[in-house]
Amino acid sequence: MARFGIEEEFVLLDEKTLVPLAMTPESRARLVGTRPAGVVTPEYLTCQIETATAPLDTRADAAVQLRAMREMLGSQAAEHGAIIAPTGTPFIAPHRFVVSRSPHYDAVADHLAEITREHEVNGLHVHVEVLDDEERVRAVNRVRPWLPVLLALSGNAPFTKGRPSGFASWRSILIRRLPSSWSPPRFVDLADYRSSIDELIDMGAISEASSLAWTIRLAENFPTVEVRVCDVQLTTDDTLLAVSLIRALVLSEELGDYPAVSHDAIDSSLWTAARQGPDARVVDPRTSEIAPVQEVLTAMLELLGSTLQQHGDADFVADAVARIRSDGTGAQRQLAAHAERGVGGLRDLYRAGTAPLD
Repeated sequence: MARFGIEEEFVLLDEKTLVPLAMTPESRARLVGTRPAGVVTPEYLTCQIETATAPLDTRADAAVQLRAMREMLGSQAAEHGAIIAPTGTPFIAPHRFVVSRSPHYDAVADHLAEITREHEVNGLHVHVEVLDDEERVRAVNRVRPWLPVLLALSGNAPFTKGRPSGFASWRSILIRRLPSSWSPPRFVDLADYRSSIDELIDMGAISEASSLAWTIRLAENFPTVEVRVCDVQLTTDDTLLAVSLIRALVLSEELGDYPAVSHDAIDSSLWTAARQGPDARVVDPRTSEIAPVQEVLTAMLELLGSTLQQHGDADFVADAVARIRSDGTGAQRQLAAHAERGVGGLRDLYRAGTAPLD
């Protein structure tokens, strides 16, 4: 059975104002390191932190590791009057963020120039093990037209500058400004994939392959397909839904390949998914026609049925999708909490996402 790994990015917020807080080197040092449940690492900005699980075999293993790291970060933040928030973008953004100091991040900040001033984005990245080099490229081709559906289901970044942005995933819009962002092109084979990256490096769009901002790519250090389309999720169960769907998409033999779906159609669908979430209209990979995302989601779940069943995820996914359709996506829940109770509603929602289970 293919292993998988999960990376979650969080932002540290002041518990009263929800303004991002820069971590001192000392406070960050207390968090960073290898732990029984995985690894905690610095992220691009000093108000960010990232967790990464150890390689996983089952959803149950993932749940244990994710909850342990979220609980640890939430407890540490509470001791300092802060919140580790599982949101794709912060509610309020300062005029300028502080970049974490390292040769790599210094180079990225210099390259991005003015973009760095607003680039506070927190994502969910899922690695799925595929040992054959060429099969990883074929998996990228198969999965890419379905990624707008995942984004519509997982949007969790509705705010910017203390107000609703009008987008379910404002994070996705911020990332759109980066070179090599959103959907990758369709590749002939591994050589074509590598050639495309070399071209981006040669023109100075990116400095190295690890700087690719595509929604799906090949990991450079592991034999995995890495899906990066989702915002970080409000709850562990939200994360596990996205992970279960991503693993099934990468591994499914029933998914098929749809080369007729154009790159522009996929990118435009990502935009509508970022804008309207579960109410979006997107391209249906099976027909290349435009359809409500809920219809395309239903079709995707039918195609993934046997793969989800094989991994013991079918019932969990069915229940989780029903919950999202009933209670709303992360973005919808954030907007509802803010409409009802303002900053206090968001504060409680964020805390609940990193609190111990009862």
